[in-house]
Order: sequence, then structure tokens, then C-alpha cells
Amino acid sequence: MAGRNHLYIPGPTNVPYSVMSAMQVPMEDHRRPDFPELVRPLLQDLKKVFRTEQGQCFVLPATGTAGWEIAMTNTLSPGDKVLSFRFGQFSHLWIDMAKRLGFNVQYDEIPWGEGISPDRVETLLRADAKHEIKALLICHNETATGVTNNLAEIRKAIDAAGHPALLLVDGVSSIGSLDFRLDEWGIDVGLAGSQKGFMLPAGLVMLAFSPKALKARESAKCPRCFLDVMDHINANKDGFFPYTPSIPLLYGLRKVLDLLLEEGMDNVYARHFRLAEGVRRAAQAWGLDICCRDPKLVSNTVTAIMVPQGFDARDVMHYAYHRYNLSLGAGLSEVLGKLFRIGHLGDLNELSLACPLMGAEMAMLDCGIPVTPGSGIAAAGAYWRETAQPLAKRG
Repeated sequence: MAGRNHLYIPGPTNVPYSVMSAMQVPMEDHRRPDFPELVRPLLQDLKKVFRTEQGQCFVLPATGTAGWEIAMTNTLSPGDKVLSFRFGQFSHLWIDMAKRLGFNVQYDEIPWGEGISPDRVETLLRADAKHEIKALLICHNETATGVTNNLAEIRKAIDAAGHPALLLVDGVSSIGSLDFRLDEWGIDVGLAGSQKGFMLPAGLVMLAFSPKALKARESAKCPRCFLDVMDHINANKDGFFPYTPSIPLLYGLRKVLDLLLEEGMDNVYARHFRLAEGVRRAAQAWGLDICCRDPKLVSNTVTAIMVPQGFDARDVMHYAYHRYNLSLGAGLSEVLGKLFRIGHLGDLNELSLACPLMGAEMAMLDCGIPVTPGSGIAAAGAYWRETAQPLAKRG
């Protein structure tokens, strides 16, 4: 098929050309005397993305899934009770891991498409008078349904309950794209994967630990070796890693941090909101619902679009991929066949997102879904034009 594949899943995301170029480096000695000149600024600048001055950042050659394990095993002990909420595929998988690692998992079932109620968090923690719950496991942005939880309100709920539990947050599809404030929101561990808002290939997990989480590590008794942050604490202080790092990914991360910090994190968040709102307006113009039921919790990194009754979203994806070389995100588990997802995070602008809107519309028409041709991109384009930065007249 002529032309390139158009990737619009919510991760992995498109890698900017400048980042790809930065990763084209010869292999080098990761124990050379000047290697810390790369490592130390990386770890300091990561703190600016996690929005922390008090915390400590870590980079491991792993994935976001490993980040879940790092967060739990470095702060908890076998049999510890944790509280979580199942409201999508990735919150489900984190709960499953916690069970498999031997933690005592208490969780609420939430209908997919809804988010975590801070009031419910407060109620559950108040009921835990003996403070048996040692940590909350919270997915910030549930990629499967396009729901973003309000971490600031969840922190207020924890504080209102007067509960000392750690707050462990999966920010894989949020950090680097959505507003995330480790210090301000009292997050104890935040974790991110390289393949989403960080615009890199998969292969790195980045974490930030609060002082409270680092203190908890001292008494945590879970077995750990490769994923023990203490080894990184010892090596990072001198600008090195405890084992061989992925050198190309580190150079790529250096370039990504330059791009994010040059744009400014608040501007990054605003750009993601504006682009996402255009996608949501396209869905509205098609007459289709999105999975997220609460307008206050809509994700700015992925929109999960429901297909009408009697249609299968997998058919839309089939036509999109095989006829138009467009990769859309699938519905997962409980929403399999009920929706398709458009990822809109990372290296994107208005014309980038015009592509999946046109492709999804054509694929839906091919499947017989009654949408008005051109309606989606017209609605998105009108919004993007209305909200564009003023441009000085030529000459």
C-alpha cells in the first residue's frame, strides 16, 4: 500500500523526527567518566515534568507495567492491604498484578465509562479505622475508556478522611500530556511509560517517589532485585545506573525533555486539551456518544467513540487499517466491539488529527454507519480555527 501507516492509537505514539535523530548514536561506555553529564540533567529535568521539587526520579529499562510493580514492591510488604477501583482494562490489570504479588486487594467495581468518586474514596478510608489500607492504586487516565480521574479531589478526600495511606498513581497515558502535579497533589509514586506522552519507543519507565514513599521503602519487605530503586539511589547519586541502560533511549529522552520544557508544561497541557476538544466535537457532529459519561472527566489524550447499536467497532478498524492504512485503538475487554479509540497525545497538531477524523469517517461510512460525510472534520476544523492563536498579517 502506498504511503505510510497513520498511527492514532493511544500508545505507542508517533516519534518526532528530531527525537529519532537524537537516538541515532553509536554505542558508548556507560561507565565513562563523563557519562554523568547526560544522566544527572535527565533526572533533574524529569522532576519538572512530574512537577516535583521534593521527590526523586528514576529511569529504568522497562515498561509501564513494570512501573506498577516497582511502585508496590518498593513501598509495601507481602499481605499489605491496598485499595483500588476497577473502571477499565488498565485499572483491572493493575489490580490483577497486585493480587498475583500477594497483596490483599480491596476494590470497587465502577461502570466502564465512569471515573472514581472522591466521596467514595473518603467513605472507604473513613471506614478503615485501623488504617489497614496501606496504599491506594489509582489510574489517572484510563486509556480503555477515555476517562481522566481528578487526582486533586482524590487527594482532598484522602486528607479529609485523615488516612495515612500512600497514593500510587499510574500516569502512563497522562504524564507529559495532562496536568500532573506530584508535590501539590500529594502523590507518593507517579509512573510513566516512554511510548506515550514522552514520544519515544517503548522501553523506559520513569517514576517519581515522594519523600514519604522513599521512607516507606526502608520498611517494605517485598522481594525485589532488578526493580529495586535502592540500587538506583546508590548509582544515580554519582550519575550512573546499576546496570546497562538503553543509551539510545536516554539520548531520545534528553531531546524529548528539551521539547517539552521549551514548549512549557502548561502549554503542553493546553495543546492537548484543544486538540482533544476538536476530536470530541467531531464525534458529536457524527451523532456518536463517547464512552466517558462525565464531561468533567473526559480525557485529553484519547477519545473512545461508541458505535451505534447493531454495528461492530472492529469492522470500522478493519476498514480503516486495510483500506486507508490507519491504525485506530480497539475496544478492550468489556467494551470490545462497542467502541474505537482515537489517540491524541504526543507529537500532534491540528492537521495531524485531521487524518484520523477523515479516515475514521470514511471507514464508518464503509461499514454503513450513518454519519454525514465531512461533518466531523468540519466541526473540528471550525473549533480549531476559532481557538487558534492570532497571526500577524503578512507584510
